[in-house]
Amino acid sequence: QQFNCAKSQMGTLKKDPGNEAKLKIYALFKQATQGPCNTPKPGMLDFVGKAKWDAWKSLGSVSQEEARQQYVDLIDSLLAPEGLVVAAQPTGSAASFDTLLVSTEDNVTTIRFNRPQKKNAINVEMYNEIIKALEESGKDDSVITVITGSGDFYCSGNDLTNFTKIPQGGMQQMAKDGGELLREFVKAFIDFPKPLIAVINGPAVGVSVTLLGLFEVVYATERATFHTPFSQLGQSPEACSSYTFPKMMGNAKASEMLLFNKKLTATQACAQGLVTEVFPDSSFQTEVATRLKAYAKLPRNSLTLSKQLIRGTEKERLHTVNDQEVERLVERWLSDECMQAIMSFFQAKL
Repeated sequence: QQFNCAKSQMGTLKKDPGNEAKLKIYALFKQATQGPCNTPKPGMLDFVGKAKWDAWKSLGSVSQEEARQQYVDLIDSLLAPEGLVVAAQPTGSAASFDTLLVSTEDNVTTIRFNRPQKKNAINVEMYNEIIKALEESGKDDSVITVITGSGDFYCSGNDLTNFTKIPQGGMQQMAKDGGELLREFVKAFIDFPKPLIAVINGPAVGVSVTLLGLFEVVYATERATFHTPFSQLGQSPEACSSYTFPKMMGNAKASEMLLFNKKLTATQACAQGLVTEVFPDSSFQTEVATRLKAYAKLPRNSLTLSKQLIRGTEKERLHTVNDQEVERLVERWLSDECMQAIMSFFQAKL
């Protein structure tokens, strides 16, 4: 497993990561292997022991699974500058992915965005891998499928470096290829047969937000935010949000997000129907895991057939909207407005 691999690779670091990182590594390891801290607090004169105890205690009720993942992510971030990665894939994965962690346990398939250093921004490879992971998850024996993120972000949306890789056919070919990829990506969500649950572990931006109208349930930590800055980038809505958002929250609230780039807090998103329930960050993973465990015990066929009834009447409409949105986005990507906005974005990062 990646956790065991990360543990062994910790010793290969050439550069001392520093005391702060070492305390975090210690705390995550203890949380991952023993659960929340319930040991007595060391005495005031035991400075090292007290620092370790404080670091472990600060993790609160973070689940062992999430602590293992955070441990792997942290070791990965320390290995990256030395040209190394945590190599092992999690058990239960039907295929190997470079940008995702996919695992199945207790009738739950989890697809975890795994580009934490890029805030889980979706590049071309990740788009293709998500399509593949959904295809496999739709056919496996799991009852529900969960999508979440590694690290502090859920997903920062489309990786804008996708626009810097111009193919031989120029911008026209890039826009055409991007449109076809986006069409297939959204189609994979529209056609997904099982209950799909989003576990929003941090800020969500762009397409990772607009897709939420295609999920059955959306759980969010209180520190999550939801932002769709399309007009700022000279672009337009995607992932059927031009249809699902007004349907969920009404035209006025949908327009604030999709036209005027309003960023929502988790509480606001819940009040507007985008999010099912919001949890305190300290208990988020534990409370969500309890719900997922209960859902995974429900009859598989009953859930699948019920989803068909709920979603079936609008599936054709969703495919039509997807086609219309992609057509408009291809136009936008080739527009002066969009190109200028993206150039300004990269210049601001210099």
